[in-house]
Amino acid sequence: MQLNGAEIVIECLKEQGVDTVFGYPGGAILNVYDELYKHRDEIRHILTSHEQGAAHAADGYARATGKVGVCLATSGPGATNLVTGIATAYMDSIPLVVITGQVNSDLLGRDVFQEADITGSAEPFVKHSYLVKNAADIPRIFKEAFYIAGSGRPGPVLIDIPMDVQKVQIDFDYPKSVDIRSYKPSSKGHPVQIKKVVAAVSEAQKPLICIGGGVFASHAENKLLSLAEKCDIPMVSTMMGISAVPANHPLYFGMIGMHGKKVANTALLDADLLILIGARVGDRAVSTPGILEKRTKIIHIDIDPAEIGKNMEATIPLVGDADLILQQILDKIASNKHTAWVDSLTKTKSAISTDFSERKATVNPKAFIRLLSDKLPTDAVLVADVGQNQIWSANFFSVEHGRFLTSGGMGTMGYSVPAAMGAKLADPEKEVVAVCGDGSFQMQFMELATLCQHDIPIKVIVMKNGRLGMVRELQTKGYQDNQTAVFLDGSPDFPTLASAYGIPARSISFLSEADAAIDEMLACHTPYLLECIVDPDESSL
Repeated sequence: MQLNGAEIVIECLKEQGVDTVFGYPGGAILNVYDELYKHRDEIRHILTSHEQGAAHAADGYARATGKVGVCLATSGPGATNLVTGIATAYMDSIPLVVITGQVNSDLLGRDVFQEADITGSAEPFVKHSYLVKNAADIPRIFKEAFYIAGSGRPGPVLIDIPMDVQKVQIDFDYPKSVDIRSYKPSSKGHPVQIKKVVAAVSEAQKPLICIGGGVFASHAENKLLSLAEKCDIPMVSTMMGISAVPANHPLYFGMIGMHGKKVANTALLDADLLILIGARVGDRAVSTPGILEKRTKIIHIDIDPAEIGKNMEATIPLVGDADLILQQILDKIASNKHTAWVDSLTKTKSAISTDFSERKATVNPKAFIRLLSDKLPTDAVLVADVGQNQIWSANFFSVEHGRFLTSGGMGTMGYSVPAAMGAKLADPEKEVVAVCGDGSFQMQFMELATLCQHDIPIKVIVMKNGRLGMVRELQTKGYQDNQTAVFLDGSPDFPTLASAYGIPARSISFLSEADAAIDEMLACHTPYLLECIVDPDESSL
């Protein structure tokens, strides 16, 4: 059948099972939007307030569903506004297909109105990019793009389509399969390496599993838990691995790293075997990898061979899909017990206390997040922004079957609200809460309009301390307390701001108010904003 390029784009999305896209229109992408309008009963379009918000929303949608998220924007500033969202997804291995409009093919390179080399600009942050010059290539390109984005180590793929290409008529035929000679991601682990892993785990006295975000990408949560329970192996996680296993599981000891749990870092230092699963182990997780390399045998399981040995030398490298590899290990390994090792970590954990006390005229954020967890449904989703709020959330959010989402690798302020929108639209039945600071909230509060326009009932919690809290804390500890450029004195009254959008809101200044405030928030069937006044000198740990 004869279709133009824009029509083919929509047909390709339908073929891929896409039901939701996030975007912001403009002249160079209007042909696609016109066709999207004609198929509005099949593909829902969510108009965000900013293109970066569209990318983050698609990211949140992808994390919540495990499917490829889709966003689109026009050329020039529309496309470049997506780059931070693309980079955020890239660093956390989130599958996105990003569609941008471009100026006419014959005008490329002539610096015409709203021309930008987006394929070049985004190159460091995508798995692959396409500049479409022939409409006949669109079906193949879309088939490849979704395959590349969602397979191997997931990540964003960019498709840039000039306006004239969107108008060209061709015979449409969607490919049934993909064959890219240069792209053949590994799946099963090498049998020889599997044997080495089984032997190392069986011999270890103090084995430790470190969970990374790759566990979610391969949907390996159940196999991971099965291995830990079968062999009685304690577990810790990077920030990206939080919520892969229930936080209250007796074998789980929390997040490692400079902002992690003391017991988790103790386990990391004492282990004689470290099993890294889908974790790149960046500097925030392990600041001194050389020490671990000298004293600990390291098994590193990852779908991306480039990650193995990049930050920490692996004794036994194992390339492949975590879910398949864990099954291979489970098929060959015998049950085991490490009672003394687990008991010692449990004793260490129970001996560590956290200050959950009431503050004089502010909310204790650690106690608040713990209380919030207690009141949330067991499958709730918490989306943390970046800053002190991220650390409080990472360490004290705990629900049995829920998800913790955040920008881990890129550390993108302004992530939480749009990502929470995407997660809520992906699964409307789940309670979704965005937690942010007053600094990060002001990078994204325009998306409150999106919540209202599309009736997305997420809950937004703003930890207000009048500071860029994490920067202030770093200045206090490492720069002689020279606090500069961290004061947010011009901030609005956030409940009043929310009311301007017609969103119910409340502010609390004492932990004693939190119980009723959280109940009121969770009982609300619309978007809701809860402001918590936090001490400017409150520590992240």
